[in-house]
Amino acid sequence: MKQKIKLKTFEIVLFGVLGALTFAAKFVMSGLPNIEPVSLMIMLFAVTFGWKALYPTYVYVALEVLCYGINTWNIYYLYIWAVLLIAALLLRKMKEPLGWAILSGTFGLLFGALCGIADIFIGGFAYAGAKWVSGIWFDLLHCGGNFVIALLLFQPMRKLLKQLYGKIGK
Repeated sequence: MKQKIKLKTFEIVLFGVLGALTFAAKFVMSGLPNIEPVSLMIMLFAVTFGWKALYPTYVYVALEVLCYGINTWNIYYLYIWAVLLIAALLLRKMKEPLGWAILSGTFGLLFGALCGIADIFIGGFAYAGAKWVSGIWFDLLHCGGNFVIALLLFQPMRKLLKQLYGKIGK
């Protein structure tokens, strides 16, 4: 039997605001190459909201499309953020900040390879491979940035988000 997910009014507002805050935080950090808070936020959404984490995640994706237009990266965002969300859901009982930092860093390292899945269909294996290899330095920066951000901020933000959701959600 399928479980129907019902959203309360406060959740609709909260998820919209969190998606917009994720977009704004990424925009503020956009001067840093591939160092972004989005991975951290999506992991926090998954741990706090379960499958409802899809809502703020795709509010963020929709804002990216509305502000920056349509290109191949839109295809990537449709599945790549879901990959991280599912990984975080599977690990949501994990308490150690180091574990979350490793997940986030690994995701950053694999980001270019995950983009390569769609790139195979866009331009073939040679195109996907060349694009991935040429961007490996950005994946390394993404890995390091994600690791440090998650290591420093995952626990305090997890606590804050759970408190917020617990107080408003009841």
